[in-house]
Amino acid sequence: MAELFAESRKATYETADEIIQKLEEKKNFIPSSESVRREYAYVLLRMYREYIKDRSD
Repeated sequence: MAELFAESRKATYETADEIIQKLEEKKNFIPSSESVRREYAYVLLRMYREYIKDRSD
């Protein structure tokens, strides 16, 4: 998240997909189910928004 924040990336589903892709590249298990991936992306977005807010205050 720090890298994305440093690049001024917005909290979008595209960004969440990129986070998921990076996690998979690092051998983190991400389920292949589309519904689970959507939920995971939603949680990542919420966390990234909080990350942005904490650093912007």
